[in-house]
Amino acid sequence: MNKDVFLLLGSNQGRSSQILGSAREAIQSTIGKVDQASSVYRTEAWGKKDQPDFFNQVLQVSTTLAPEELLDSINAIEKDLGRIRRERWGPRLIDIDILFYGNSVIDTPTLKIPHPGVPQRRFTLVPLAEIAPTFIHPVLAKEVRVLLEECGDELQVIRMTSDE
Repeated sequence: MNKDVFLLLGSNQGRSSQILGSAREAIQSTIGKVDQASSVYRTEAWGKKDQPDFFNQVLQVSTTLAPEELLDSINAIEKDLGRIRRERWGPRLIDIDILFYGNSVIDTPTLKIPHPGVPQRRFTLVPLAEIAPTFIHPVLAKEVRVLLEECGDELQVIRMTSDE
């Protein structure tokens, strides 16, 4: 059975727009059909600020993979694209986070869905609200657009034009 999942892509190393494109292609070929893609946004680094800005995008993907299989596939894509995990919130070629897996709530040592950072992060909420403003957070029971209105994060999130 297909599940709609929302994934956040991020990159602040190398040619970020090309890396995001490669990640989208890999997701389409290994995880499932990309039903919607937000614009790409340039955002200040969150958590660890002494690094380049990030380019972020949210995808809605239809998948038959179980949550742990999805996580394994994402980790494989990140590795194939050159990600090396050095430090939490540090610079990276590619980062792919599972924001939502349908309306599922999962809390294991290796996987937390919905992603716990969603309500606090404009760089997640702005692109998510672009493609799914009325999606209801399964734990908070609020629409994404309401979460964005309530978000206290003041980091700038700027929509990029297609030629940037």
